[in-house]
Amino acid sequence: MSGTVVSMARSMLMGAISVAASAAAAEMSLLIGVRKDIWFIKDELETMHAFLLSVEATKNKSMVLQVWAKQVRDLAYGIEDCLAEFMVHVGSQSRSQRLLKLKDRHRIASQIHALKARVEEVSNRNTRYNLITTDASSSIDEVNSYMEDIRSHSASNIDEAELVGFAKPKQELINMVDVRSRDGLRKVICIVGMGGLGKTTLARKAYESKKDTINNFSCCAWLTVSQSFYKIEMLKDMIRQLLGGDSLKICLKELEGKAVQVDNLGSYLREKLVDKRYFIVLDDLWTIDAWRWIEDIAIPSKNNKGSRIIVTTRDHGLAKECTTESLLYHLKYLQPDDATNLLLIKSRKTHQDMENDKDMKNMANKIVNKCGGLPLALLTIGGMLATKKVTEWESIYKQIPLELEVNPSLEAMRRVVTLSYNHLPSHLKSCLLYLSIFPEDFVIKRRPLVERWIAEGFVRARVGVSIEDVGNNYFNELVNRSMIQSFRVNIEGNVKSCRIHDIVRDVMISVSREENFVHVAGNNVTGAVEETFRHVAYHGSMCQKTDMDWSHVRSVTMFGERSLGPSPSVCSPDMRMLRALDLENAQFQVTQKDISNIGLFRHLKYLNFSYPRRYSHIYRLPRSIGRLQGLRTLNIRDSCITELPIEICKLKNLHSLRCTRNNSYEYFDLNDPTVCLLSTFCWPILFTPLADPNERDRLVAELHMAWSSHWSESEGVRVPKGIGKLKELQILEAVDISKTSRKAIKELGELVQLRKLTVVTKGATKQKCKVLCDAIQKLTSLGSLEVDGSLEWLHVVSSPPPPLRSLKLYGCLEEIPGWVGSLMHLVKLCLKGSVIKEQGKTTEILGPLPNLMHLRLEIGSYIGEKLVFKTEAFRNLKKLHIRGLQQLREVRFEDGTSPQLAMIDISWCNLASGIIGVHQLPKLKEISLGPFGRVAKLAMLQSEVDAHPNIPVLRLQTDRRYHDLVGTAVELGEATGESSSPHPEPADAGESSLS
Repeated sequence: MSGTVVSMARSMLMGAISVAASAAAAEMSLLIGVRKDIWFIKDELETMHAFLLSVEATKNKSMVLQVWAKQVRDLAYGIEDCLAEFMVHVGSQSRSQRLLKLKDRHRIASQIHALKARVEEVSNRNTRYNLITTDASSSIDEVNSYMEDIRSHSASNIDEAELVGFAKPKQELINMVDVRSRDGLRKVICIVGMGGLGKTTLARKAYESKKDTINNFSCCAWLTVSQSFYKIEMLKDMIRQLLGGDSLKICLKELEGKAVQVDNLGSYLREKLVDKRYFIVLDDLWTIDAWRWIEDIAIPSKNNKGSRIIVTTRDHGLAKECTTESLLYHLKYLQPDDATNLLLIKSRKTHQDMENDKDMKNMANKIVNKCGGLPLALLTIGGMLATKKVTEWESIYKQIPLELEVNPSLEAMRRVVTLSYNHLPSHLKSCLLYLSIFPEDFVIKRRPLVERWIAEGFVRARVGVSIEDVGNNYFNELVNRSMIQSFRVNIEGNVKSCRIHDIVRDVMISVSREENFVHVAGNNVTGAVEETFRHVAYHGSMCQKTDMDWSHVRSVTMFGERSLGPSPSVCSPDMRMLRALDLENAQFQVTQKDISNIGLFRHLKYLNFSYPRRYSHIYRLPRSIGRLQGLRTLNIRDSCITELPIEICKLKNLHSLRCTRNNSYEYFDLNDPTVCLLSTFCWPILFTPLADPNERDRLVAELHMAWSSHWSESEGVRVPKGIGKLKELQILEAVDISKTSRKAIKELGELVQLRKLTVVTKGATKQKCKVLCDAIQKLTSLGSLEVDGSLEWLHVVSSPPPPLRSLKLYGCLEEIPGWVGSLMHLVKLCLKGSVIKEQGKTTEILGPLPNLMHLRLEIGSYIGEKLVFKTEAFRNLKKLHIRGLQQLREVRFEDGTSPQLAMIDISWCNLASGIIGVHQLPKLKEISLGPFGRVAKLAMLQSEVDAHPNIPVLRLQTDRRYHDLVGTAVELGEATGESSSPHPEPADAGESSLS
């Protein structure tokens, strides 16, 4: 009997092995077939991208061609999704893992076969309709005609534009041209600004001012360059305008019988101009190659007659190539009053009309804000309003984005913007369209934007350049091309945040809608969305009734509230192709339940749960986070998380990990935590069904945070052993050294790509601080370091420190460590709670630093009464920020100190002896006395500021009478009549670092 059983078992086992082998063989056969098909659709994808680029370059696109391009684009998206699925489920796994997931294998195989069929149908459609008949390079004439229409439109508005806002710029430009200087080498003056700002109008005003310009030159020419131009025809036009029609005839007669060449015309022009004083306007220059060609072929290299060239361009980078910074004229947007006047003139209304009708006044202000000081927008929209009743203005205002698509009255304005967009390289077009995700007037931070671009695949890596640097170059290129506006610029002149002009944004939304790129859901959006969009943004309530195919959505960004009633999950399983999820600006707090299934999003590369204004209710990262092998950015700042799971070490592609936690408690008294745990207030919230769910989530999160951190107030989190595996990590903040093991702290030294590190050392042992010190000294790429807590260990640094550019030290030092004096690259230094008593050694260490531009002395950093800036010290300092130094009575600048200092900002200080020696600061632009910043001898300081040759500004937050300290210390509370502490604790500034 037993033999029979054994025989049967052996037979069953062999059968199972045979079945498994057959299944494996079939699966391997399937995989081989799938791989062949993958190569096929990858090749097709390259061809599709090339075709779409050619369509973009084609100006005379037929309706049929546009529809077909849209279908090809959608198919390309589908292929990209399929390839991404293949890499996640097949391409990156071992053979055994691939064989285990047969369902995914067959699903992907089916997708590929369906895509192949669609590719063949697309090809057949081209054959049926003969769609590719347009040569992208054959439309130069149309481009020139297209440009001439826009130039004519601008010219027709010259007289109207001069009525408001152009008199001063015209005079400033004429002064810059300096026409009465009749000798010296030629000067090139560049007018820079976005399309529609009035560059051509301003140049025309200067050009046609006969008294100031033309009468001072022997020959003049106005040349519209535009994006495409015939070189020979331009040279003929230059000869005709500069030398006269007879000269052109003579030149052509000399070349009779020969083919007229560019070099022939160029040589003739240079020869005739070498001894003439010429004035040339090159209007609407687009490329540096066009400028170099004109400069080399048509303009004599030696001419000492005081000739002048004016160039108008939208590209700041190009302008800097043409001339020096001192000869750049940045045309500004109209001020609100001038913008309102221009709108009223064009709409045939008066200020009296506006004052008599409050509704009209309100709508006029909204329209002016929408136009953002752009003259072309004001003229175009004003002209449209002139034919409408005032009661219709609100409806028109709300419909401007849609009107831009269909209203002939707005065609010129749309053309100006789309012309700039069409001229962008292909890789910048997606980056710009992506900005339509953000609401009107939203301040967009550069770093997270570039991180998102990278996550979406918009940034292409280059050999020898990090992908982050390439993305930053993309951002700067859009700024230089006047497509986005710089908003905050750091001390080194780098743009840290930007905004997009409302009109540009409206046009980009229109283009995005045409290409099914971005869907913006506003308040009360319901019903089905018929098209398949790749990026979704909520500007209002997160409405549950929006019916959309989420399976192809690549990014979700939220700026609004949850919907009323049952809320949809912010991490819906349907969003399986999601690459970026950004909730930083959502108006609700994410809970633990919301992120429970985050591990489903295998394609996720950017995840942002940060809450800059209030903390979230997340208290633990799920272990499934380890499945997100492609994740590059993880931002969970301001949460209740106190430790990172071991699975975080599996994220080998992680570049940025921000996990600074909330350090305040609403329900707990850390001095006596049992008071809350045992109180009758907390229990009902936890266990009563009718309690506010938001209150319950907050209490549960705080309970977890308090318990897991042992009632700590640290802003850092514990990082696990294995953190050293994250070799690509560049940003890490903030590590709680006291809670992290010595092994994990030591591993921080293995993060060789780390550029920014924030650590909290409160409560850390000396041994751990020593391990941290050794680890930091190994980080050769570290540019920004922030340490909060115990700082004694900084005095025993033995090896040379990393090449830091930003250093923030929050804790007791008593004196600056000597090694700080070797930080030759240091740009920004921030000290807080340092308790430095004597200034002498500090000045000796910091004063010679060659690149120190920003010095920030916070609460308790210096406890002396005098702060003296010595002769020859701080040679490159540009900004001085003093805040909360209670003992400080005097700030003095000696002769020859701080020659670059432009900004002095003082708050929460009583300077009973005043600020002395500001006349020693040649580059001073502003002195700001902020909250509770008081200074004696204000009248003397004001007179010194008024007499300063650089004309700086003295800004006061409080009334002048509060500054008459009469040389004595006065309680800060007197200024406001408060009876609280004489030196109330100022709120943290929260300024971001330079990195």
